[in-house]
Amino acid sequence: MRRGSRSGPRRALSSPRRAVALGGGHGLAANLRSLRLLVDDITAVVTVADDGGSSGRIRAELPVLPPGDLRMALAALCEDSDWGAFWHDAVQHRFVTDGDLDGHALGNLMIVAMWQILEDPIAGLDRIGELLGARGRVLPMALDPLDIEAQVAFADGTRGTVRGQAQVAKVPGRVESMRLIPERPRVPEEVLRAIAEADWVIVGPGSWYTSVLPHLQIPEIAEALRTTRAHRCVVMNLSSGGEEIEGMRSTDLLRVLLDSAPETSFDTVIADPTALEDAVELAEFARTRGIRTLLRQVSVGGGVPVHDPVRLAAAYRDVFDGVYGDVEGTQDEEEGTQHGIDR
Repeated sequence: MRRGSRSGPRRALSSPRRAVALGGGHGLAANLRSLRLLVDDITAVVTVADDGGSSGRIRAELPVLPPGDLRMALAALCEDSDWGAFWHDAVQHRFVTDGDLDGHALGNLMIVAMWQILEDPIAGLDRIGELLGARGRVLPMALDPLDIEAQVAFADGTRGTVRGQAQVAKVPGRVESMRLIPERPRVPEEVLRAIAEADWVIVGPGSWYTSVLPHLQIPEIAEALRTTRAHRCVVMNLSSGGEEIEGMRSTDLLRVLLDSAPETSFDTVIADPTALEDAVELAEFARTRGIRTLLRQVSVGGGVPVHDPVRLAAAYRDVFDGVYGDVEGTQDEEEGTQHGIDR
């Protein structure tokens, strides 16, 4: 049985489609490169807790949001033209010097310059998006820079507290819980409006505790996600375990996400059975929570945990159209289709 409630009937699956993607870093960028192949109206809602690298240095020097994940999202949405290709490379360019500019990304500096000139973080991002010809809009999930604090079970058996997105993301252990500081940051009205008006809201892929779950920790975004009439989709990562999620499988990650949003009902999970050893178990667990699963290769293959934009877009196309598998075949195959499992 589905949990949670909606403000009204879900939107129809037919075009035009408005999609909102929640996340950050490389996972969100990969997601946007796929969505732009299908969707004309895309809004990326981006984490603002980065405190490492160029973003961390800017954040330590200026009272601004960390621009790095916002820059990556903008670059992923650059228009398909020589102009878009040039500006994609330009904003991603990092300086290599022996001085203070070393390691800074040009796009980070451009974004901060717009913020100082316009004195409005949303207007600044929109102006950069216009320059890049972005196929969508990029918004910060909060107007206040955030810190992440996590309770971690370390690989050596001890437990402790780790603070800072960069530290949590590479901690050699398993995050047991996390919180945002501040716990109730200011949320842009544009973010809440985009979620309310979307046809689909997509959560993941990305670093689970530092890019994906933070959205669900902000009360206003969690409530907007719960009450939207949009369909809700979770895209699983292409690998499990490792830093930050030591010993966790994809089923564990989905359970943590659902438990973080207990009043929200999700419609679909997309997972790659060629990359995840527990893909069938994941699908069965999702079914017990009233969620359909599309098992489909969305990676580039060869054991490389990188999303293929065209394959992921094809998976989205089927999900958007309500196609989860072949309805013809053996009884087992038909049962798998009824369970939302694309075998």
